[in-house]
Amino acid sequence: MLAAYAATVNSQDPLSALEVGDIEAPQTPSDWETVTLSAAALNHHDVWSLRGVGLREDRLPMVLGCDGVGTTSDGEAVVLHSVIASPGWDGDETLDPRRTLLSELHPGTLAERVRVPRRNLVPLPDGMSVEHAACVSTSWLTAYRMVFVQAGVRPGDTVLVQGAGGGVATAAVQLGAAAGLRVWVTSRDESKGERAVQIGADRAFASGERLPGKVDAVIETVGAATWSHSIRSLKPGGTVVIAGTTSGPEPESAELTRIFFQQMRIQGSTMGTRAELGQLLSFMADKGIEPVIDSVRPLAQARSAFQAMIDGDVFGKLVVTMR
Repeated sequence: MLAAYAATVNSQDPLSALEVGDIEAPQTPSDWETVTLSAAALNHHDVWSLRGVGLREDRLPMVLGCDGVGTTSDGEAVVLHSVIASPGWDGDETLDPRRTLLSELHPGTLAERVRVPRRNLVPLPDGMSVEHAACVSTSWLTAYRMVFVQAGVRPGDTVLVQGAGGGVATAAVQLGAAAGLRVWVTSRDESKGERAVQIGADRAFASGERLPGKVDAVIETVGAATWSHSIRSLKPGGTVVIAGTTSGPEPESAELTRIFFQQMRIQGSTMGTRAELGQLLSFMADKGIEPVIDSVRPLAQARSAFQAMIDGDVFGKLVVTMR
């Protein structure tokens, strides 16, 4: 089958580790479901895998991809939940210490077919396009959990989203605006800030710019480069929800004095549950939310999508189709 896969790993030149071509997928449990994929989307997780982060060399070659939408053998249109719980695990899949994501232990979604546990299938809502549904399982589910489960915000509250343009950031903007939150964003790129306003943000600011007021919560996926600004922008008693460190995990200052003195809450967040994926899809269908898509390419041209993600020249999701 045609797939985009890590043939090797290279921490300095991740694109050199990528192959797009025919591959025979490794074996998966016999009771898993085969899904013929229609579309999938890229995430930073895929680039980290090519760098060798979270992907051991003894698991190569490995089909990449966490997001996907397709059709089961009995014709059911489904969205894939990419968190694979360990056998016998019952409860929140994200808390399973032995959990993996598709493309870490088992082949991922950047392929013509994928096999997953039946419990990882969620019905595709009527009327939702496969391109939009392909965006949801990783960055959108991450944003949904950050905003609605971990942040503790209510309609009318102000939320700061650091780093407008990425998949989680654009999802947080669209979801937050649809739920009645006032969403502020920051970006190093003025044009990306303007586009964030077009999709629902109330205001956009330059990275590190002093805000006109304190916020109730911060959606933080950038890490070291924005950490101090996140803490200094937060109201006493507010919450920073962190789900990524794309600029690195070690800020110059941890801001511990400000955090304890102002009784701030630092909340980690990872992905989301299958139940939350179902809730997210229902919310999007009810509100008519369509994920921002940067571009759509055929799977055979996946290399150019990876190049765009590595270069950072992206606003919204990078989608590939299997047609």
